[in-house]
Amino acid sequence: MGLIFRQWLARSLLLPLLVASIASTALAAEYDPLNITASLPREGVRWLDLSFLDERRSRELPIRVYFPVATKPAAVVLFSHGLGGSREGNAYLGQHWAARGYLAVHTQHPDSDDTIWKDLPREQRVPALRQAANVQTFLARVADVSAVLDQLARWNKVPGHDLYGRVDLARVGMSGHSYGALTTQALTGQQFPSAEQLQEKRIKAAVIMSPSAPRRGMDAKTAFAAIQLPWLLMTGTKDTFVIGGATIEDRRAVFPALPAGNKYELVLDKAEHSAFGERGLPGDIEPRNPKHHRSILATSTAFWDAYLLEKSDARRWLDADGVRNVIDFADGWQRK
Repeated sequence: MGLIFRQWLARSLLLPLLVASIASTALAAEYDPLNITASLPREGVRWLDLSFLDERRSRELPIRVYFPVATKPAAVVLFSHGLGGSREGNAYLGQHWAARGYLAVHTQHPDSDDTIWKDLPREQRVPALRQAANVQTFLARVADVSAVLDQLARWNKVPGHDLYGRVDLARVGMSGHSYGALTTQALTGQQFPSAEQLQEKRIKAAVIMSPSAPRRGMDAKTAFAAIQLPWLLMTGTKDTFVIGGATIEDRRAVFPALPAGNKYELVLDKAEHSAFGERGLPGDIEPRNPKHHRSILATSTAFWDAYLLEKSDARRWLDADGVRNVIDFADGWQRK
């Protein structure tokens, strides 16, 4: 092979990569899901703790709402905490989403929140958490979300209330971590052996952190066959937890089972279960990687922008692999 031919071949092989790299860089310059200067009011983001009584179930529900100071109606992003969590957790998500113009609503679920363990001796905490992870608390969580949406609609019409005129219930997304991920899966189309329909029709898209496939009663393909909404899955290569028994294989089995169309998966290298929260969990081994939160915020924000606000530049950023500019080389990203 002559020198001239080898040089021509090298240029021919590298040219598409160079063009793709330039296009990706240009795309990142056009759209940046981490930038808040264009959307954040000068006064910043507010947060407010509220609670209300779901009279139908005689159940008091605490929530924390993060919102931009601007008073125009905002798309709603619900967040469901993991087992033993509270409305105070995952504040980095609510703060960033609100800075991008969303109304972020973090629901606290009684009977599976931090009240079940925080006053117990250390040796009793894990057994208490395991006991709380049952069908009754799961169904109560699902009902909590619909109750929160109903209450947001009421507050939106009350002159003088902090949320008066701020809530756009035509644009609702939902996210959750761990037990909150399962709650989100149920509310956005996962099927269960009981054949009970749990989907909340007001939710238009979902970001699911630490998902899990069913391990008994129904195979993954059947459980997720009816998912038509856009889903963004997030997990890590070391995303396991002492409660529930979900393995890495369980978490990675969800994406292949989803029907094609507006489905994405982010896999963070060496990320443990706690990577999606703000502090470590018992049993953590890996040092926390500060880049993980940056990747979570960027991809989730672009996803909300694309599928709640219908922004074409955000959709292009996702589909043209603009994500590669904000994640590590070892992280996984795929779509279908």
